[in-house]
Amino acid sequence: MSAASEAAPLAAPGNPIGRSVRDSLIVAKRNLIRMSRIPEMVIFGLIQPIMFVVLFTYVFGGSMKIDGSTSATDYKNFLMAGIFAQTVTFATASSGAGIADDMHKGLIDRFRSLPMARGAVLTGRTLADLVQTALTLLVLAVVALLVGWRVGTFHDTNALRVAAGFGLLLLLGYAFTWIGALIGLTVRTPEAATSGGLIWLFPVTFLSNAFVDTSNMTPWLRHVAEWNPFSATVQAARVLFGNPGQSTSAAWPMQHSVLASLIYSVLIIVLFRTLAVRKYRSATA
Repeated sequence: MSAASEAAPLAAPGNPIGRSVRDSLIVAKRNLIRMSRIPEMVIFGLIQPIMFVVLFTYVFGGSMKIDGSTSATDYKNFLMAGIFAQTVTFATASSGAGIADDMHKGLIDRFRSLPMARGAVLTGRTLADLVQTALTLLVLAVVALLVGWRVGTFHDTNALRVAAGFGLLLLLGYAFTWIGALIGLTVRTPEAATSGGLIWLFPVTFLSNAFVDTSNMTPWLRHVAEWNPFSATVQAARVLFGNPGQSTSAAWPMQHSVLASLIYSVLIIVLFRTLAVRKYRSATA
């Protein structure tokens, strides 16, 4: 009787929204503490994007034609929005692997036995991944500045627009972590989640305007790239950063890239969060 009476208040529904927010933040805190105790996760997460910045800048700089120019400086300023976007989306693989690992160890089942909001476990995990992604993006921006990236090289911009550009990048990264969450709940092992998270990310990121001007692609491939949600965010970041390579294509996402980026990211979050929470309930039942 005593144990039952003590558990009753914990199970009280209360305010569903407030409870969901509280539970999500508790789970996010747990994941952030776990990440801080495994610093190599953060370190290795930083090394790859830094390598991409250095390699693409010095290997391809001067070989790519951007707005009719083969200037290495122009390509450097064109490239960074694509590198930033690739970095935030590649967090999908680690997100899926982390959830798959929790599933494999039975931790998700233990969370399920607690009187907490059903979607809090996944929301907390994706929020923790968002914090790690923001840290990675900050370090990457510093590295980009060190190798010569500058804002306002194509047209004037300001701090608010630059912040909005980074905000859109983080929103896209958060949206993609929900895809990773669904993959992590679907596969059986963390290794499979990592492979499953990367296998579709490469075509999404490379069939885009991230690294090359889409006007040089064959017509059918150019249409795919211009309607790619990833391309919309890259284009929006370039517009807000005032960097070269802003598409003159008539495709709607390229002409209204900021709005398109917002719409794409929100739709991805709504769709894949719904699917992930539904899968979470059935996978742990």
